[in-house]
This record gives sequence, C-alpha cells and structure tokens, in this order.
Amino acid sequence: MNKPKTYHITTFGCQMNEHDSETIAGMLSQMGFCESPQRDEADVVIINTCSVRENADKRFFGTLGQLKKKKLADPEFTVCVCGCMMQQQHIIDSIKTKYPWVDIIFGTHNIHQFPQLLESVISEKEKIVDVWEDGGEIVEGLPAKRLYKHKAFVNIMYGCNNFCTYCIVPYTRGRERSRRPLDIIDEVKLLVADGVREVTLLGQNVNSYRGDEKTDFADLIYRLNEVEGLERIRFMTSHPKDLSDKLIQAYVDCNKLCNYIHLPVQSGSSPVLARMNRKYTKEDYLELIAKLRKAVPDITISTDIIVGFPGETEADFEETLDLVGRVRYDSAFTFLYSIRKGTPAEEYEDQIPEDVKHQRFNRLVETVNSISAEKNAAYVGKVEKVLVEGVSKTSAQRYTGRTEGFKLINFPGTPKLAGKIVDVKVTEGKTFSLEGEVL
Repeated sequence: MNKPKTYHITTFGCQMNEHDSETIAGMLSQMGFCESPQRDEADVVIINTCSVRENADKRFFGTLGQLKKKKLADPEFTVCVCGCMMQQQHIIDSIKTKYPWVDIIFGTHNIHQFPQLLESVISEKEKIVDVWEDGGEIVEGLPAKRLYKHKAFVNIMYGCNNFCTYCIVPYTRGRERSRRPLDIIDEVKLLVADGVREVTLLGQNVNSYRGDEKTDFADLIYRLNEVEGLERIRFMTSHPKDLSDKLIQAYVDCNKLCNYIHLPVQSGSSPVLARMNRKYTKEDYLELIAKLRKAVPDITISTDIIVGFPGETEADFEETLDLVGRVRYDSAFTFLYSIRKGTPAEEYEDQIPEDVKHQRFNRLVETVNSISAEKNAAYVGKVEKVLVEGVSKTSAQRYTGRTEGFKLINFPGTPKLAGKIVDVKVTEGKTFSLEGEVL
C-alpha cells in the first residue's frame, strides 16, 4: 500500500513566522500529507526563515547545507524555503548559486499559493522561484494546524510602516495592512468553538491596527472581550509611539485582556533612539511605563533591547542600564546589533567593535537577569491562575503553563490538566521561570 507523503517544517524567527508555519502545515494536511517528527525522514522539508538577526541567517544556511546529502540520495525529496529572507534578492541569488538542491523558493506574501507551487514541482520536476514584492489583498480562510489545542495565534495585520533604521521587516513583510474586524472576530469565535481559551493577536506593530474608520486596536480588544467562551487575550508586538491612553484603559475595562505587555524599548538613550528612528525619547517611554503601572499596578512588562547600535557611546549604554534599573522588567530579549543588508544603519560608519558590543551585552544581561530573579522570587507564596500547556520540557513528570502575566511555571501534574486554567501556588522563583504546585 502507498504510504502518505510526509512533511517537516523548521521555523526560525518570531510568532508571525510560527503562525505562517501553522498555516503551511494546515495546507499540507489538507493535501493529504502527514507530519514527520524527523526532518531527515520527511518527503518534503520546508524551512521558514527570519531575516531580523544574523544568528538566524547562519542557522538557516547551516540547516540548508545538511539537506544536500539526502537530496543527492533521493531526487524525489523536495526542499522548500520561504519566509522573510526570501524577500531579499541577494539571498535568492545565493541559494540558486550555492544550494541548487532547493526546489521551491517563495516569500511572505504568497504563502497561500504554496499548495499549487508544491504540486507543480512534484508533477513537472522543475524548480520554482515565486516571490512577490507586495502583499496585495489579505487572503482569508486559510487553514492552520495549531501547535496547541487550547491557545492560538491570530494575525490581525501584516507589514510595518515604521522603518526603524536597523530593521529589515518593512522590506520583507511590506507595508501595514489590517484585517477587517469582523473577519478577526469570526476567526476567534471559530477557534473558541474548537477549544481555544486564549488568543494572541499578532502583528509587527499591533497597536497601529486600523480595521476601519470606527475600529482601532483598543476597539478591537473591547469587541473581542465580548466573545463568549474566550478567556484570555494577549497581543504582540507593540510600538511605544502607538501605545494610546485608550489601550491602557482597556487593561482596566477588559477582564480577558491579560495583565502583560511586551513593549520593546531597544535603547535607553534618546540620541540613539533618534538614530534608530524610533520616534520617542527615553522620557516618553518612562512616562508610558508610569501610566501602565498606575492603571494596572500588577502588570508584567517585557522588552527588546539592542546593544551596540552604531554610534552608541559608553554614556548611551549607561542610559540603557539606567532605564532597565528604573523600569525593572520582568524579562528582556537582548540582542547584539548586527548589520542587516538593505537597512539605513548598514551605511552608518560608526559601527561598534565586536569586543565592545559583547562586553556591554554581558553587563546588560547580568543586570536584566538579576532583576528577573528578584521579581520572580517575590512570587513565592502567591497563587496564580495558570493555563496548562502540557508536559514540561525539563521533565516528563512535570507540567508547564503560563500565568496571566506570562510567567512560565512548572509543577507536578497529570495529562487531564492540559488546556485547563488551574490555581497554582508558587513555591520557588528562578531567574527565567517559577516552580509551583496545583491547589
């Protein structure tokens, strides 16, 4: 008997990429493919790429190189690459020259065409490069094979108009395009009917969402808060310049909106922020933090910080350390600045030496981790409502989940807990997670 064809998807990058991979998996499932847990055992391999950080570039090309041996041994083996890196012509040229065993190259704007591209390659035995420069109309109703039964990503908009000088996203994801509010609400209702209890609204800059003349991002939150059966709403990522008083008030008024925000600052130096084209100052950012904490005293806050942006002086870096100490983030994603081809900052002449960047990075991480450990230790003895995700990655005998404030917590549990919201008493606070016991 003929066995069903299998696929394996490797995803690099952000939640947007993860959700794109869920869509690709959904389309493959509709085509009759089954998922293979092992890349080297699959009939079709898809690598979904990220262009934001240099490390993701290196990992992608390393992964691609590992597939050559199987392709030579099995000409029917199909290799597909997609995602943000494919929106850059120099990357496409490099793949065509150095990695000729790749069968399909497609981009961020035509994911919905993947089934046709795959069928064409399988039947015609010809390689395809099909990358659109612009997004065009948003395609609704695409399937998705979700990572979790009880929580889901929901794209509310695509693209970015901010053009931060270090970032390639506006060039790879295109300009901002918002989905219609009713399409989003209908999707969330269908997800809830399928067992979803928590949704995370996604966009490169969700709080610049504009569904129609009457619906901005805060309005969308208020409307989703009325969806029966939905229990938690999250969103990411936000831009400080678009964080409105109206959205802050939604934290007070909407009981389903989790008391958590990811608010990237990137630098604590106003001159560096200006060179980054972030459109706010250190003082503006601190004022937003004060507003958030006045409205929601127990809100948890995470951020992104770039170390070693061109022209960053020691005094600039000290401003970043000062901001971190004043905000006291619950967690932070810290990055060494890396040149992204095609961005304005690529041309800046005052690049920071690698040894200086690494030294500053280590100091920042030490500060961030120390604060995280202190804040997590303060949770000991508290009872948190936790949405149980499943078995912990650290132990098959333990389960894991997220508090409303997005704290990762591990605890003894049983399979019947998965997907439920349970009370967990915190017994230990670690640097990156909590330990607890179900009450």
